[in-house]
Amino acid sequence: MKNKYCYHTKISERKFREILRLFATDLTATDTANLTSISRNTVNKIYEKLRFRILEICEKTSPILPEKEEFEVDESYFGPRRVKGKRGRGAGSKIIVFGLYKRDGKVYTEIVPDCKSATLSRIIRGRADIDSVIYSDGWRGYDGLVDLGFEKYFRVNHSDNEFSKGNGNHINGIESFWGYAKHRLVKFKGIPKEKFIIYLKETEFRFNNRGNDLYKILLSVLRKKTL
Repeated sequence: MKNKYCYHTKISERKFREILRLFATDLTATDTANLTSISRNTVNKIYEKLRFRILEICEKTSPILPEKEEFEVDESYFGPRRVKGKRGRGAGSKIIVFGLYKRDGKVYTEIVPDCKSATLSRIIRGRADIDSVIYSDGWRGYDGLVDLGFEKYFRVNHSDNEFSKGNGNHINGIESFWGYAKHRLVKFKGIPKEKFIIYLKETEFRFNNRGNDLYKILLSVLRKKTL
């Protein structure tokens, strides 16, 4: 059975397109296996290949490049609950993710080792033009932005219950993405740490393409390069 979208599989093209459509609607592999009568193991393999392809797309076509825009920056933590006795941001075995939200609705995410100023400033400097407007919370990891030359830099101090000062001074966009990401990822009931990157980038890809037909986008991608 020839399948022009996925080589090395015994699944017909019609059946593969059905799996792809269900993946695009964000059904889990278990639900898709039940609906298509294909083994969950087979569906899992296809889903993983699709996630790695999405990761490849994200790495090659970042939605955020160095340009003069308005950006919101923030970091979030994913994984098991904080280990008792550990203190500080990202304490324990949590995965730290830094996010850069461009106020056209696009987000860029990156797993980082820490939330130190050098780490966060490096990413921001590589993704935002020096004349961009930057918004962040009051975390000290952003202290060095002014020294880097970001003169249009504004803070919202959540510790003082200051979530928006008006005049667009907020980070509601990136926080909306964190809410979406955590709500989406919790349904997988635990993601192996070594595979977290493909689930994270899939979430980024879905968020950035919300409102678009994800099935058609992926079908077009696979026509150019099969799984």
